[in-house]
Amino acid sequence: MLIQNSPFDRFMLVGMKLFLILAVLVVVIPFGYIIIASFMDPTVLLNRGLSFHPSDWSLEGYRKILSNEAMIRGFFNSVWYAAAFSIITVLVSIGAGYALADDSLIGRRTVMTLLLITLFFGGGLIPTYLLIRELGMLNTPWALIIPGAVNVWNIILARTFFKGISRELKEAANVDGASDRIIFTKIVLPLSKPIMFVLALYAFVGQWNSYFDAMIYLENSKLFPLQLVLRSILIQNQAAPGMIGDQQAMAELKRLSEMIKYSSIVISSLPLLVMYPFFQKYFEKGVMVGSLK
Repeated sequence: MLIQNSPFDRFMLVGMKLFLILAVLVVVIPFGYIIIASFMDPTVLLNRGLSFHPSDWSLEGYRKILSNEAMIRGFFNSVWYAAAFSIITVLVSIGAGYALADDSLIGRRTVMTLLLITLFFGGGLIPTYLLIRELGMLNTPWALIIPGAVNVWNIILARTFFKGISRELKEAANVDGASDRIIFTKIVLPLSKPIMFVLALYAFVGQWNSYFDAMIYLENSKLFPLQLVLRSILIQNQAAPGMIGDQQAMAELKRLSEMIKYSSIVISSLPLLVMYPFFQKYFEKGVMVGSLK
């Protein structure tokens, strides 16, 4: 039997479609502008705006970035930090979430209460800095990887996911003689791919875009992640107040800043754009399961 939509339902459906189209355009248009601008001659972009004429396009910005040793080193540093951070975050979140999802765990409610308190109260920047220093992690990659790897929200998300796994499945495995280790590794983990990929994506994106922790804890420029390197380059290429009288130098600095800015945004976003299509099917399922439960 075919169900006929009422006029109000059709109106809402059209309205939602228009809203979604508008939302997509709000995201796509600025990103498209950045991609096109990254291939343009900075002088043409500053004077005339976007141009689709081949003579106005240039790869100078990409050549300058890819020839910069600090940029290449920062890129690989960011990949290492984000990958290590994601692995540790997933291991901690999955382990803690699975344990806290077990109703037979003694002290489960107390542990969850203590974890939830940390969502609302924290020591602040100075105590955290002092702790990092006393642990000997200052000016090391571990200062960026270890402190944020234990994320309470990720643990709650993993715990919620594990609570959705059928208890009868575990009981059947117990009847067949499977130990807790076998149940976790052979049954639970294969079913946990969606939530593991979601947690990994959250952690990777968060660490990839982070620069504040590196600015606080790192002094060695060879350890800087890509975002901090980009920040340093863009700040260095801004006109200083004492250069106001030198119009030619100011124009060249502005041209250089524009040339680097758009190219660096595209390069820094490229890993996430390449990675997301492979994670998408797990991402949608994992987020929906966690939200519904």
